[in-house]
Amino acid sequence: MVVAMSGGVDSSTAAALLKENGYEVIGVTMQIWPSEDLAAEADRFAGCCSLEAVEEARRIAARLGIVHYVMNFKRVFEEKVISDFCREYARGRTPNPCIRCNQFIKFDALLMRAKALDADFIATGHYARIEFNSSAKKFFLKKGIDPRKDQSYVLYGMTQESLQHTLMPLGGYTKEEVRRIAHQWKLPVADRPESQEICFIPHDNYGRFVERRIKEHARPGPIIDSKGEKLGEHRGILFYTVGQRRGLGISSSEPLYVVEIDRGKNTLMVGREKDIYADELWAEHVNYISKDHLEELTQVQARIRYNMEEAPATVNPLSNGRVQVRFKKPQRAITPGQAVVFYQGDTVLGGGTIVCARK
Repeated sequence: MVVAMSGGVDSSTAAALLKENGYEVIGVTMQIWPSEDLAAEADRFAGCCSLEAVEEARRIAARLGIVHYVMNFKRVFEEKVISDFCREYARGRTPNPCIRCNQFIKFDALLMRAKALDADFIATGHYARIEFNSSAKKFFLKKGIDPRKDQSYVLYGMTQESLQHTLMPLGGYTKEEVRRIAHQWKLPVADRPESQEICFIPHDNYGRFVERRIKEHARPGPIIDSKGEKLGEHRGILFYTVGQRRGLGISSSEPLYVVEIDRGKNTLMVGREKDIYADELWAEHVNYISKDHLEELTQVQARIRYNMEEAPATVNPLSNGRVQVRFKKPQRAITPGQAVVFYQGDTVLGGGTIVCARK
């Protein structure tokens, strides 16, 4: 059993629970930083997989009496997560790199490494549940029981193969219960605060990070209204996202929000708050967890970003592999590049990448 250990309370407690349940546990911390400059910056803000995190994971492993390895995933992380993140921002989209990290790093590259160690499973500290349905002969991905911590949204890219070889021991616990367990094991990270930052973006400064890597896409351009009238100038489309209000640098008698980002024209279109609501979206790269595909219009609850509640919607499969999602009520700031995830009850049906929103 390989446990992905980041040095935080969740992955550390997951390792403790599995050891307590009799598993032979191997702790693995993934080294993901593609350059020494980024690694040094990560250490300064103690980011995930920084040197400090690696040392913390090593101390936790020693406390639990388990073997610990640091494995190099720099190349695949650069290719599948960081480069894609920058490309998406250059396209005027707002990606969620945690989804790709889970899909391509934890439940693909790490799983292959685990098999090379003759491990039957990998385990993570995610708040979600994996259940096998004997009648359907399929694995189902379900929400964690703690609604404040449920992480099923960022796991929709999992497959039957990855679900079959993955354990998520925290899915049946609340965060408070996990911290109590960590205290019982006397883990030094029991009270460590949670980080909301993306692990490879120091100080949560998206624009600065992307600008350093793709300077050619940091070109100023016009800010226009829905009639095409120029209201001001933006710094570069990679510094903005749909629904953004602050930092536009334009004056108006009422609040204005980014409604649309046009990469081809290097233009931001802004409007009033009502203009950022839409009741329909199209999505691509759709993954279904317990089905091969959808054959008909399907009623779901859909979520368009991580920290939000699901909303009633229908998913309509299209001939080109995309889906059309129509909400019962308009949703605020449907953002290209983010994920839309479909639920039926507490079960994840699947999800995809948002291409565009329509009213």
